[in-house]
Amino acid sequence: MTKYDYDLFVIGGGSGGVRAARIAAGHGAKVAVAEEYRFGGTCVIRGCVPKKLLVYASRFRDEFEDAEGYGWALKTPHFDWATLIANKDAEIKRLEGIYRRNVEGAGGKIFDTRATLADAHTIVLAADGRKVTADKVLVATGGHPVKPDIPGIEHAITSSEAFHLEEMPASVLIVGGGYIAVEFAGIFDGLGAETTLVYRGEKVLRGFDEDMRDGLMAELFKREIDVRVNVNVAAIEKNWGDYTVTLTDGSTLDVECVMFATGRSPNTANLGLEQAGVKLGEQGEILVDVQSRTSAQNIYAVGDVTDRVNLTPVAIREGHAFADSVFGKKPWSMDHDLIPTAVFSTPEIATVGLPEHEACKVYPNLDVYLARFRPLKHTLSGRDEFVVMKLLVDRDTDKVVGCHMMGPDAGEIVQMAAIALKMGATKADFDATVALHPSVAEEFVTMRTKRAAPAKPATKAAPKKKGYDETS
Repeated sequence: MTKYDYDLFVIGGGSGGVRAARIAAGHGAKVAVAEEYRFGGTCVIRGCVPKKLLVYASRFRDEFEDAEGYGWALKTPHFDWATLIANKDAEIKRLEGIYRRNVEGAGGKIFDTRATLADAHTIVLAADGRKVTADKVLVATGGHPVKPDIPGIEHAITSSEAFHLEEMPASVLIVGGGYIAVEFAGIFDGLGAETTLVYRGEKVLRGFDEDMRDGLMAELFKREIDVRVNVNVAAIEKNWGDYTVTLTDGSTLDVECVMFATGRSPNTANLGLEQAGVKLGEQGEILVDVQSRTSAQNIYAVGDVTDRVNLTPVAIREGHAFADSVFGKKPWSMDHDLIPTAVFSTPEIATVGLPEHEACKVYPNLDVYLARFRPLKHTLSGRDEFVVMKLLVDRDTDKVVGCHMMGPDAGEIVQMAAIALKMGATKADFDATVALHPSVAEEFVTMRTKRAAPAKPATKAAPKKKGYDETS
């Protein structure tokens, strides 16, 4: 008999925490999960799932325009923001219910309250001050968006609030150059807002392959998104119906909405981690080893709160590995190498393996295969949009060490390529695979040109008519 109330107490009902709870309970552990807001975590409630739904919505405008080239005559489309948000909320509610039922169905106990640590084995439930004990504790509290300390910052929103705007803004300024910033730039632009993207760096998506960054910059300009680089926001001033934003170069612009997507921080404040013996990093992240164990021997942490690789599938696998290892007598650890990722910009980017600038440091004899072309669909639609696809190959072993794509369904395509890279596929293996024709994806198995001509420099495109009755 254990001397504790629970074998495992999970703080945080997101993807990583729920997976760990379910697997541990399946191994016979007595499990409890505390969540102070809603089950599902960032991804389900205010992250990748609702964002992908909004991305889908924003891309219908392109489909309506492209249809004309295929003989379709359409009436002027009308977009209603309230309908989109209501339907999105209904889907999120459904998914949240599934997460809760999965925990309860596995035999876990749910506490709908904030939980903190009094010591390494004692958890305090904020709802009534009750204390419970656990042999093992898993912290899976995720992260939250942060905003800089500048004048008027209280007038700005983050991605969390963007999902709950009562009305669709006619104009929006998005600050940042990462995943969230470029995704929401595509969302707001696609839904009809005059969109400005401000980034302090030279070009968006720092750390990604340079050909992908250059390709996306060019496409953003073509879409009439006002991209301003090497500049930042200095101050925000509220007017009667909008905001005046002053940039660090002295210029100003008036917009109805200002959204910051400039980073996230781990949710570790006021959890009692220090008094439980858990060490934190410089950014407030929980420091863990490869088994996700913290400096306190019975406390573990997974997901964004550790600031390792902040992706939902990673948190899920970390949680699963923890539960199998600690409660299932099947020890294994999450492999953080060759993790595929996608940016659901428009067009989207997906990647697995090393970008070229990093691959060159590891593989001195690197072959670069690059293709840039207009997809078959746009030969009739007339859309000026290109696909960029890239393979990086270690010449000494012929092993494919990087796979990158910008274009339609890039995420779906690169997910399959990730399997090949994980298995150690060579360029010869890619070449020996019969192409699925006609498709965009076939380019990955027909690439023969090393270092094709680079993409044209990103330039402003001529204005185009949107032809929409865009109301909120």
